[in-house]
This record gives sequence, C-alpha cells and structure tokens, in this order.
Amino acid sequence: MAALLDVMQQGQTLAMLGGLVLLLVWEHAHPFFDFFRSAPGERGRHAVRNLLLGGLNAGMISVVFVSLWGAAAIWAEQQGIGLLHAVDAWAGWPIWVHAAGAVLLLDAWTYVWHRINHQIPFLWRFHRVHHHDPHMDVTTASRFHTGEIVLSSTLRLGIILLLGIYLWELVLYETLMFAVVQFHHANISLPDPVDRALRAVIVTPNMHKVHHSRFQPETDSNFSALFSFWDRLGRTFRLNDDPSTIRFGLDGWDADRDQSLAGMLRAPLRRVEPSGENEPDPKEQG
Repeated sequence: MAALLDVMQQGQTLAMLGGLVLLLVWEHAHPFFDFFRSAPGERGRHAVRNLLLGGLNAGMISVVFVSLWGAAAIWAEQQGIGLLHAVDAWAGWPIWVHAAGAVLLLDAWTYVWHRINHQIPFLWRFHRVHHHDPHMDVTTASRFHTGEIVLSSTLRLGIILLLGIYLWELVLYETLMFAVVQFHHANISLPDPVDRALRAVIVTPNMHKVHHSRFQPETDSNFSALFSFWDRLGRTFRLNDDPSTIRFGLDGWDADRDQSLAGMLRAPLRRVEPSGENEPDPKEQG
C-alpha cells in the first residue's frame, strides 16, 4: 500500500504540473478574456504571485499535514471507525465502492466548506484572497490564503475520522478535484454544447466564471469544486447567458498592493476595503 501511495502522489504532482502547462498554453493561444494585451509582462507577474502562494501552501501541507492525515487514516482503519468503515464491515463491499463513496463524500464536504467560507465573515476574510483576483486564470486555482489552507487542512483530520477515509483515497480525490479546479479556473472557453454536456457532471469554465463575478448574487453561487450536482441539490446553481460581461474580482481590491504576495497575505487583517474606492464589503457588515 505504501508503494501504491507513493505512485499516486507522484502521479498527483505530474497531473498538476501537466495540467498547469497545458492550460497556460491554451490560455495563451486562445484566451477568453485578453487581460494582458496592453501589458504582456503582467501576465507573468500575475502567474508568479499566484503560484508562489500556492507553492507556499503546498510546502506547508507536505511538512505539517500529510503525516497527520496519514496517521488519522491509519487509526480510523485500525479502530474501524468512520462511516465508510462501518458500512464496509456491515455490507462487505469491494474496495472500489469504498473509494467511490470517499470521493463523493469528500466532494460534498468541499462544497459545504466552500459555502460556509462565503457565509461566515471571519472565514470570508481569508477566502476573499481567492476572489479578489481581477484576472482569473489557471493560476488562480492555486491562490488561497495560507490561513484558509491551515483551517481546511485541520478540519480535514476530523473528516477523515468521521468518514473513515484511506489516505490513498484522499490522494485520489485531490488529484481529480484539482485537475477539474485548474480546468474551470482557466481563462478559456468551450463551445456551448460541450460546456453544457460537461457541466452535467463536473464544474466547467462557464459555470465557475459566474462564481468569480463581482456581482455578489453571482459570487455567492456555484460552490462546487469537482461534481457540479451539489449546486443543483443545494439550490446554488447559477449561469450567466453572456460570460463575456462578467467582471472578475472584488470591488475595492484592485490596487497593485492588494495583488502582491505580501498584500494577499495581509488581506485578512484589513478591517476596511484597502483601496478605499467603494463601499465596504457587504460580508463585513452586520
């Protein structure tokens, strides 16, 4: 099992890097929004900032949390605790059913956690770093505040115990989920029939562009990460008939200092909109 896990983790890294390169090339060749036409060098700076933050988070996870997740998964298996282990002991189902259940349940939790991050002001302070990128592209998939990653990674320990997840199932889910997350953040467009067919199952670029809109009713929709049907079940599914009219980012967070790595890391400490250009963030009120 250790050998399988090593192979899966290597595959996860290769899939992430391969997807990043492929989508960067696609964005360069056929961008949906031509953000950087007047300043081509800014595209590289934008990517470096986002990927540096993502690399910082990945390093922290590998050093601090992977061993903790593994220990929690092993203990849950040995003790036979967790929903999936309990059902497995009762029904004796094959391992692939256990894995499919793990992927579905982990993705359901990701939907719930994402939705909570939009509803609780303290959590939104961290999560808005992902949203105040005015030039969403594939690198935005890596742009999350380290505080949000620490919180979600800590809660994942409890999820592993509650659900009875094997560590290799977590790696499998992360590989599938992040591949789709990179895909739907990419600054690309698919033919409408293709996007429509895909979003019956997974989150697509047209669907996720709505989520990164500055218009709050659109921002607070389409919370799914991998499978799109959670938004339909949760009544948070929303489309925009003309995605080209969507403006990404958050009002008041467009200044260069807010888009720097230091600015992103400082963002949760701001009690008012840093640029002072708009009314306070509605999530900060009440």
